[in-house]
Formats: sequence, C-alpha cells, structure tokens
Amino acid sequence: MNKSFFSVRDITFSAMFIALMAIGANIVSWIPFLTIGSVPLTLQPFFAVLAGLLLGRRVAFISMVGYLLVGLAGAPVFAGFSSGPAALIGPTGGFIFSFPIAAFLAGWYLQNKQQPNYIHFLIAATIGIISIYLIGTNYMYMILSTKMNYATAWIGMAPFALKDVVFTFIAASISPSIYKAINPMVSKQRNSNKSA
Repeated sequence: MNKSFFSVRDITFSAMFIALMAIGANIVSWIPFLTIGSVPLTLQPFFAVLAGLLLGRRVAFISMVGYLLVGLAGAPVFAGFSSGPAALIGPTGGFIFSFPIAAFLAGWYLQNKQQPNYIHFLIAATIGIISIYLIGTNYMYMILSTKMNYATAWIGMAPFALKDVVFTFIAASISPSIYKAINPMVSKQRNSNKSA
C-alpha cells in the first residue's frame, strides 16, 4: 500500500508553521520596540528556515505555500496584518515569495545528510537565509529602482540581515534535538545503520 502523499502528521505540522509564520510576521504587536525606522522586524525568515530544518523539503515547502495562499485569500497573516495581492506586489513581496524556496532549500540540503549534525543544520539554515535575502532584496530593488540604487537596497537590509544571522545560529542550535523528537523513525533508521 502506498504511503499517502500528505499524512495527518504533515497537515498538523504544516498548520502549525502557518500559524507560527502569522505570529512571526506581527511580533511587533506584542513587542512594539522591534522596529527599525518605519519597518517592523519580523520572525518570518526564522520560522521559514526552521520549517525546512524540521519538516523536510516537501512538507516545509507546502507549509510555506499554504501560508502564502492563506494571506493571498485575505487572512491578515503578513507583516502589519496585511493580506491580499497588494502585499505580494509591494516592495517586500519578494520576501514572502522567498519563504517557500528557502524552506525547500534548507530541507533539501539537510535531507541529503545521513546523520545531520549541528554544522549541517547551520549550513542548511544559512542557505535558507541567503536565498531569502537574494530574492527579497532583488525584488525590492526591482520595485523601487527609481528611488534607490542597488547598493542602497542592500545597505538598507543590513540591520534586518544582522538579526537573521543571529536567528540562523539559534535555529541551527535548537533544531537537532527537535528534529530527532519529531522524526523518531529517521532516528531509529540511522541507529540501525550504525549497528549494521
């Protein structure tokens, strides 16, 4: 009998990360000082990468696409409790589009490792964060190219990138133990491979 493409477990974790993304997008509602100028800091990159580290490329990608679709449908899950197509075609829309890609890439790298350790998690998280900024910043520059040059676009991202570098290390630090806890079959398989 073939394993179902999307199990109850997959649905549960996907829903959980959609909720975490919505909370992370609007963290300044509970911690107002997390703002740089008029732009609020968010935890979306952290949770997008964390999804990739914990859920694997397929479920992580689907969960981030689900988050995007929920916001596109009108639920206020994007930063500033925004939603709809306007949020996606605005200057920061590229970051929203980048989350499924970042989650997939982080999960893809990690799933290719037989026995992932902290370094593997750190590399996977770094790949995810870099992809977010490459896509998001270039998209923002494309939208605002008449108002800023390319260097200015990247310089403007520096404070946010610094925050996400810190959270990259946090994600890599907390993920190994959580990964083993939510993927018991993977852990058993690796242990059996060691004893074989």
